[in-house]
Amino acid sequence: MQARSNSLMDARLADVCIGTSAAPTVLPAHYFETVDYHTGASRSFNIIDGGLVANNPTLVAISEITKQIRLRSKEFPETKPLDYHRYLVISLGTGLPEQDIKFDALHVAKWGFFEWLGRHFTMPLLHMFLHASSDMTDSHVANLFKSIGCSDQLLRIQDHNIPIASVSADLATENNLQGLVKIGENLLHRPLSKDDCKINHVEPMPKDSCTLTYADLVTRFAKLLSDERKLRLQNIELDARVLANHER
Repeated sequence: MQARSNSLMDARLADVCIGTSAAPTVLPAHYFETVDYHTGASRSFNIIDGGLVANNPTLVAISEITKQIRLRSKEFPETKPLDYHRYLVISLGTGLPEQDIKFDALHVAKWGFFEWLGRHFTMPLLHMFLHASSDMTDSHVANLFKSIGCSDQLLRIQDHNIPIASVSADLATENNLQGLVKIGENLLHRPLSKDDCKINHVEPMPKDSCTLTYADLVTRFAKLLSDERKLRLQNIELDARVLANHER
């Protein structure tokens, strides 16, 4: 949103994607520049993986919308910054391995600097930091929406059973990428477990009724967003007619 008011923040989508996925030790840091062609001013960016700051960017997105409402953006008319009943949040996880890495305190108590940074093809310290950051965000957002009675406006989608061989950040083969697509499709159409229902604050379906899936929840959110867009377009059209009649 900053790009709409500041041309020097209006970076190419390619640069944004390359920069925010430039995980240290896996992909190189990314450098690019933006230019304001009206003034000739330029700005340099030296970017690494955005996950190091916000591995789960849900709170960042909510904060940015809140800021825009506070600044009285035309996109959010008659909305108060903390009126979360007007928010719809879909949080998409990138998946967790089926056998997540666990450590025994008595064992790791003997580790030194190098063991914490890298051990048996893993990076324990970074692994713990990123997962803790993401989990805390999930917890904060879920508690916030639950406390104000709008849990049904928050959807968290996360697969906790991805094969370890598929989660490597630098395995960009066609077979692995197609495998990730298949994992995503299977997750969408897989029946929600009790834990899934608890996370998303929905009632488990009776055994003799139709099975509830993430595809059903996504469809419901898409319908809500579609209805909201239609309403906004109708309001814009109505405002235009009122203005035209006033000018006459």
